[in-house]
Amino acid sequence: MRILGITLPDEKRIEIALTALYGIGRSRALSILADAKVVPTKKAKEITADEENAIKKAMETLKIEGDLKREVASNIKRLKDIKAYRGVRHARNLPVNGQRTKTNSRTRRGNVRKTAGTGRKVAEKK
Repeated sequence: MRILGITLPDEKRIEIALTALYGIGRSRALSILADAKVVPTKKAKEITADEENAIKKAMETLKIEGDLKREVASNIKRLKDIKAYRGVRHARNLPVNGQRTKTNSRTRRGNVRKTAGTGRKVAEKK
């Protein structure tokens, strides 16, 4: 089953498979299925064409995938343009929401290790 160019995993329940789309989590997936009157415990491969169309119709009003990614990117760009604190943190690839940076924030900065070791060289094996 394909929705918006994304192939949903066949072996997973449809409520889980819908979360493969950007902008859809568990609660939103359940609300979409409730609107489309589809049983959430069905596997994705068991969905009929009518149910698939009903799911797509229920998703038309939501902002997901490309539209949502564009909106998020434009929000971040706006913050950078007005040189807001959050925008500066985004531009410098540092944590945005007030986390500490002396320790932690490895994933945001890239796994940088700037600590000194013992100073000993590793002995060569002969």
